[in-house]
Amino acid sequence: MTRVLLVEDDAWLGELEADVLTRAGFEVEHVPHGLAAIDIIDARPPEVLVLDVLLAGSTAFSLLHELQSYDDTQKIPVVLCTNLADQFDKKQLESYGVKRVIDKTTMQPADIVAAVKAATP
Repeated sequence: MTRVLLVEDDAWLGELEADVLTRAGFEVEHVPHGLAAIDIIDARPPEVLVLDVLLAGSTAFSLLHELQSYDDTQKIPVVLCTNLADQFDKKQLESYGVKRVIDKTTMQPADIVAAVKAATP
């Protein structure tokens, strides 16, 4: 079973996304911010990271920079979920391990499942 770490500070949306991924057969752990994600990643790295861009207290890029500084964590594939999808150059995001960007304003439940499946090694 593929382990997914979901970092989403909106409790309602995080619960919804976790439920959709769990029903699709993934093992999901949901945390609300980057510091909690680092603790989880240090203890048991996920196979895929689903990451909101604008998090309470920081942004996804703080966490992505941290992950890129270690050989083992820089290989974790990332799916970004954001309201700002049209503002990112997807080619530049590849250096952070970002495999997919999902636009929260238009996403459907199947989109997050498809993105995680596509990012799974």
